[in-house]
Amino acid sequence: MKGKPLGEWWTRPVASATAVALSVTLVAGAGLGSNLYAQSSLPLSVASSTISSSVSSNPKDFVADITASSSEQNLSLQQLLDSTEPGDTLDLEAGTYAGNITISTPLHLRGNGEVIISGNGSGRVITVDAADVRLSGLTVQDSGIDLSVEDAGIFVTKNGINTHIHDNQLHNNLIGVYLKGARDALVENNQILGRSDLRMNERGNGIHLWNAPGSKIIGNEVRFGRDGIFVTTSKDNQFLNNQLSDLRFAIHYMYTNHSEVSGNFSSNNHIGYAIMYSHHLKVHDNVSEGDRDHGLMLNYTNQSHFQANRVGPTEQSQAGPEKCVFIYNANFNQLLDNDFERCHIGIHFTAGSQDNRVAGNTFVQNRTQVKYVGSRFLEWSNDDRGNYWSDNLGFDLNGDQISDRPYRPNDMVDQLVWRYPLSKLLLNSPAVELLRWSQSQFPAFYPGGITDSYPLMSQPTREHSSQ
Repeated sequence: MKGKPLGEWWTRPVASATAVALSVTLVAGAGLGSNLYAQSSLPLSVASSTISSSVSSNPKDFVADITASSSEQNLSLQQLLDSTEPGDTLDLEAGTYAGNITISTPLHLRGNGEVIISGNGSGRVITVDAADVRLSGLTVQDSGIDLSVEDAGIFVTKNGINTHIHDNQLHNNLIGVYLKGARDALVENNQILGRSDLRMNERGNGIHLWNAPGSKIIGNEVRFGRDGIFVTTSKDNQFLNNQLSDLRFAIHYMYTNHSEVSGNFSSNNHIGYAIMYSHHLKVHDNVSEGDRDHGLMLNYTNQSHFQANRVGPTEQSQAGPEKCVFIYNANFNQLLDNDFERCHIGIHFTAGSQDNRVAGNTFVQNRTQVKYVGSRFLEWSNDDRGNYWSDNLGFDLNGDQISDRPYRPNDMVDQLVWRYPLSKLLLNSPAVELLRWSQSQFPAFYPGGITDSYPLMSQPTREHSSQ
């Protein structure tokens, strides 16, 4: 449009086919660089279908605002998309449109909440292959079910830099949203309901990221499918305030560094937050409520910060996960001010994990507070502040809210039972009672394990969001 003489008219074709003839006519303003205004000229011949265009003006840049509608015969949406120019907004009126479309131009594809784009059980419903694309107000449904070709509701390629996907509904797709190499994308306020009719290993993830640095996943609701949010080989990501339920893992991290996971709510999943082979993460203010196996799992996770998270039961259930936290070969982390409640095991700590700072946490009514099978002595306190243990029978004579004696969650008998499960048959025998008495009188008999030298006498009061 730049460089057009004053008052000159010209026509940009938007769609042309045997049954569709569509053009947008533009008129220049009062001089180069001044405001541009759009007028539409829309000759159309489509049986049972109509296309209309609305006037759009912008004081800085021209943006065409095109409105398309369809009745029984779906408009060729791909044909219209191919004819758009950068910055256009395409408004779809209520109806069902054929999917398997590719967006190759920066534009805004917008529905009104009653727009369905269906893949009819085949392939990818929408492929974004351009930067600065926005998708909003759409129902995207019925992708194919072939994991080998990554069938998805919305698939964003590496060219989809700065894609913004917001306020959509994605139903019955193998993968809801796939960001494959797309930097700085934003997936926000979408409802994603995956496949529950397939076996777990045949399902895709609600939101899947591969090498998508800088991308943000905020405020989405994800149910069914395999994992709610899965990310691998990425960095500088943010997963904030998402609700994730009825999945294998709510959030699954692999080889992703320097990122944040905060304010998320996980319920009724196998595992809440599986953080694996990653480092320099901030994981805080998340909730795992009523998950089955682990609330929080750290596997080869290093130099990360876990604070103000809660793992426990729902209001209706009496027990939390099998393990509130499972830590496997995770080193140089900080676990501060978290709440672990009513799990079979509060923390299972194993496989050489070392140099982790553990303080300010609450361990409440877990059947086994800590399971540590090892011979090293580990101190779980920081700056003269330890953790709260609901089964601690210590006393506080000086009133400083710190127990006057250290707390050791495990003793020699625990070690014996974990190593030799059949020894449970001897738990009530005089020999075991003598062993416990000897250990209490001679602390040097302790075989190694966790010591909290400054256990808290009262449970800290904290607020966690319940959604």
